[in-house]
Amino acid sequence: MRDIAITLIVVIGCLYTLKRPYIGILLWSWLSYMNPHRLAYGFAYNMPFAYVTALVLMGAMVFSKETQKLPINAITILWILFIAFMGITTLFAYFPDDANSYYIRVLKIQLIAFITMMLITDLTKLNHLVWVIALSIGYYSIKGGVFTLLSGGGAIVWGPADSFIEGNNELAVATLMTVPLMAYLYQISSRKWVKKGLLVAMALSFIAAMGSQSRGALLAFAAVAAFLWIKNDKKVIVGICMMILIMGILAFMPVSWFNRMDTIQTYEKDSSAMGRLNAWEYAINAAKDNLLGVGFESWSPITFAQYAPDPNDVHAAHSIYFMVLADHGWIGLLMFLLIFYLAWGKLKYIIKNTDKKPELKELNFLARMIQVSLIAYLVGGAFLSLSYFDLPWHLVSFVVILETILAKQYSDYLSLNKQMPHQIKRNKFS
Repeated sequence: MRDIAITLIVVIGCLYTLKRPYIGILLWSWLSYMNPHRLAYGFAYNMPFAYVTALVLMGAMVFSKETQKLPINAITILWILFIAFMGITTLFAYFPDDANSYYIRVLKIQLIAFITMMLITDLTKLNHLVWVIALSIGYYSIKGGVFTLLSGGGAIVWGPADSFIEGNNELAVATLMTVPLMAYLYQISSRKWVKKGLLVAMALSFIAAMGSQSRGALLAFAAVAAFLWIKNDKKVIVGICMMILIMGILAFMPVSWFNRMDTIQTYEKDSSAMGRLNAWEYAINAAKDNLLGVGFESWSPITFAQYAPDPNDVHAAHSIYFMVLADHGWIGLLMFLLIFYLAWGKLKYIIKNTDKKPELKELNFLARMIQVSLIAYLVGGAFLSLSYFDLPWHLVSFVVILETILAKQYSDYLSLNKQMPHQIKRNKFS
């Protein structure tokens, strides 16, 4: 039944995409973040639903009037250059065949992010996409929160199989990136039952993140909690709620959880932590010796034997920064960091120009919550291999979309003001 239900949803969604292409963005996001086909047990499990959706989406864009030109600004220009640079590093990769396969996967993710900027052209459509992402990842975070409570905090929460967020650490950071989006949806929702549901979802998501037993998630949790408080106008209420939630979670967690978190201070005795340090030094050495890095999928015994202090301790990157550094060298890392720096600057600009303007309060609060989501990624991602995960790049596209919406609303405001004197004059002499 699950296989049939998922297939029907995809087929119906593709049909709607032919009429309204932005529906394809919603459908693709649901497939990418929730991975519903991984919850099936039959033919749907390995079906290329996202690929089919992308093909239908691009076909629909060609004939649709909804398709807008890609916004051109500092972010999108640098973003395009970064994608092109990754293509160059792939040509000179240590393992070219593996690197090429992974580059194609990255291109698919980046393509959807760019299409999002061309089809999500107003706040209503953007809100729909935020709902899809929040509910898709929220499915696992809410379920994970319940699982953590039922298991007494002793079990680990996992994500969908064969996805970026399959691991407990990755799911925890994705969850913390999603909580601010839930907070935004709570802010704009008018129905009480929806608001109550979102409050429960946020609480369970925080519990799930802590239940992941991820040390990186603990640091990201602290950063998200702090920034949620800073970015909220109701600081007293939010502060009290956060303190109650944090104390409740800490009181609930077992001794094994505290023992694991204590290894943050005594990392020298933890083999996993030392393995990460070995991998990070490998990345630095590889980048020093190769201007273009060593390309995608380079984390192997062969390259570790050449660049790692301990060649026998082969680890994945376990850091968005060191992953990009090894893959694309210092130039690639600089471009990667600049994209998020520019996005943060744009968000500050949007917040400043929408602050204390009731008609733009949704834009203002969404910009604040995207900042919190990015903090979760930049802090939690420091310990995870999530450099090419869909969600942070989607968030960067949201920044570009918000700026476009703000510019349009400001333009409409100026046009209205120009018309008003004529309207007053006409009314006066009519």
